[in-house]
Amino acid sequence: MHLIVHHWDTDGVVSTALLVKALGIEDFINMTAPIGEFHFDEKIWNAIEKAKKLYVLDFNVPGEVEKIKIQTLFIDHHTQSKIKNSLVEQVNPSLEGRYYPSCSLVVSEHFNIFNTWTALGAVGDIGKRAFELDWVNQLLKREGLSPEEVLRLVELIDSNYISMDREGVEKAVRVLLNTPVKRLFEYEPWITKVEAIRDAIEGAISNISDRNGFAIVRFKSPFNIISKVARKLVWERSYRGAVVINENFHGKAQIYFRISGEKANRINMLEVIERVRALGVNTGGKREVLGCVCERDKIDEVLNIIEGYLR
Repeated sequence: MHLIVHHWDTDGVVSTALLVKALGIEDFINMTAPIGEFHFDEKIWNAIEKAKKLYVLDFNVPGEVEKIKIQTLFIDHHTQSKIKNSLVEQVNPSLEGRYYPSCSLVVSEHFNIFNTWTALGAVGDIGKRAFELDWVNQLLKREGLSPEEVLRLVELIDSNYISMDREGVEKAVRVLLNTPVKRLFEYEPWITKVEAIRDAIEGAISNISDRNGFAIVRFKSPFNIISKVARKLVWERSYRGAVVINENFHGKAQIYFRISGEKANRINMLEVIERVRALGVNTGGKREVLGCVCERDKIDEVLNIIEGYLR
């Protein structure tokens, strides 16, 4: 049995679909981690013990991968350290200083398979900026999809993790594999989730404070909407960056720090991630993003580190 562990967002889901299609895998199980947490839980470790081979996609957990004791292919695009585990083949352009907008592109190049899913991963991770990339537009033209339709598809797929439906995230891979792209617009379970999420996001951004051009937003919600709120503030409202805090997310806190492209070269996000991680907080990210889940009494400590970079 082949086991695929992937990130919960659109890029993770489509990267998994690309891998399955590229390898022609029929006997596979795909799993995502507890949504919002960057680690393998007991459910995943138990599955790893029974697996023939493991694939880890778009999930920045090098510490967990170091502990794996079966043959593993680890494909990612996030900033991370070189894996020392000899059982792991690590495919990540960031190790050579190369920036990739999505894991889907890394998977597509590695297996030489390009389709709409490849483009969806990029749009899922960097939003409308993906339409500035020629290869994205070429792939979408092949399918006859407009930018608006692609953004809608990302919204539909992401509705699973945003509504904290872990099983829905995992099921989304097979939905993609078995459904023509344009039929996805009619998939009712995703449509219902999107409507509820939109209401929650609008409520979250109704109270913004500005600090040197950075948006600071605090709210409480059971939905995992911090990344969507941050992207809306940076991509649509043109803030230099956004610090989004969900102060009560199923008893814990979520903190998300996103900076605009022009600031990405001036703030060392890897440094920020390592400093936050040193607090004993589950933290992940890449060149423009930091995301973490922590105990609510750790909020101020994390924010103190982040705020030092807003100056």
